[in-house]
Amino acid sequence: MASPTLQGFPPIIASGAQILILGNMPGVASLRAQQYYAHPRNAFWHVTGELFRFDPTAPYDDRVTALGAAGVAVWDVLQSCRRVGSLDSAVERESMVANNFDALFTAHPTIAHVCFNGAAAEKNYRKLVAVDREPRYSRLPSTSPAHTLRFQDKLAAWRAAVTG
Repeated sequence: MASPTLQGFPPIIASGAQILILGNMPGVASLRAQQYYAHPRNAFWHVTGELFRFDPTAPYDDRVTALGAAGVAVWDVLQSCRRVGSLDSAVERESMVANNFDALFTAHPTIAHVCFNGAAAEKNYRKLVAVDREPRYSRLPSTSPAHTLRFQDKLAAWRAAVTG
């Protein structure tokens, strides 16, 4: 029996975005809620709230608006894939379909910095995506609860890359 085919989300992006944060593929909790980084133990909203000075517990639409106001976009490398559960290691490699980054970068030419939320996002982007332009790239520690680095260490690494 084949794993279910999962579909990602459209990007969170506002005009003038300068930073693009890329995950790999939304997890089960996010897909269920239809919200990026919905798992309660994922540190994404706490990290970005700290960096861009907004309440990480605010309603989802308010957090999305705050990121846009800070010039930050969010998307995933994968448009679709097959996977059981939430772990990136469970993605069936032959099923991966990347999002259209040429179209995104053409529509949003102000994006100058792509930040990978974890190693899988970087690995799959470099494997599946070919783009004509070269923004700055940074791999950051995953905000996933499966990545057991302490919150303060994740925050420090994100701060150095994103605001440094």
